[in-house]
Amino acid sequence: MPILLREVRKAMKSSGLTNYRIWKDTGITQGQLSRFARGERGMSVENVERMAEYLGLEIVIRPKRRSKKGK
Repeated sequence: MPILLREVRKAMKSSGLTNYRIWKDTGITQGQLSRFARGERGMSVENVERMAEYLGLEIVIRPKRRSKKGK
């Protein structure tokens, strides 16, 4: 999940929105957002989904492609 969290952090930063605005709009507490933004903590799956929706991100899960060696 680190790649996913890194991308959500990047989207938060590039959105130009304050943690206060995100908190008010999403209901994710200011403390959680601050620790997440600083990279000190992760987030629950529910909150990651909430953030992705809020920031206009799409989370895609698909099977890994198998290498030719694995055949």
